Amino acid sequence: MTGPVVGEDGLARCPWAAGPGEMRDYHDHEWGRPIVGDAAWFERLSLEAFQSGLSWATILRKRPAFRAAFDAFDPERVAGYDETDVVRLMGDAGIVRNRAKVLAAITNARALVALREAQGADSLERLVREHAPPVAPAPHDTEQQQTTSPESVALSKALKKRGFTFVGPTTMFALMEATGVFDPHLVGCHRRG
Repeated sequence: MTGPVVGEDGLARCPWAAGPGEMRDYHDHEWGRPIVGDAAWFERLSLEAFQSGLSWATILRKRPAFRAAFDAFDPERVAGYDETDVVRLMGDAGIVRNRAKVLAAITNARALVALREAQGADSLERLVREHAPPVAPAPHDTEQQQTTSPESVALSKALKKRGFTFVGPTTMFALMEATGVFDPHLVGCHRRG
């Protein structure tokens, strides 16, 4: 078990962000902060699905290529993708070339467009935020950190019911952490609170 780690700059951080670089920048400036807009939510949902089974550092390094390949994660544009686009994406060495995950991104764009048509703008954000835990976790070390919760299980079911795929409870827990649905930082991390 590991608690917050103090970096060379004197700041305590979650252990995965202890050293300088891309992961630290992500930790300090993005992880656990709210996002706004359907494209931002669709991007995070998609990238969390692509990350499944891989390291977040890999996805973060490839994020600019993902953004270019998926039209800046514009849900309407991605919802209109066809087999030609799937072939294009599968040939793009800059992204994770996993056919099931590529198809999931397209399916999820279509599900998001349908959700928005039925419930209005920002409906994905509202749905995710409705599943926020009543009491945010407050882990002191990595041993106490969760990877799922009753809320992430319920969110997974709610999204699947609406046609989304690759939205399992662990992926949804990571999405809620990343988007600031609750504060994911360890107690003692300078970003906590």
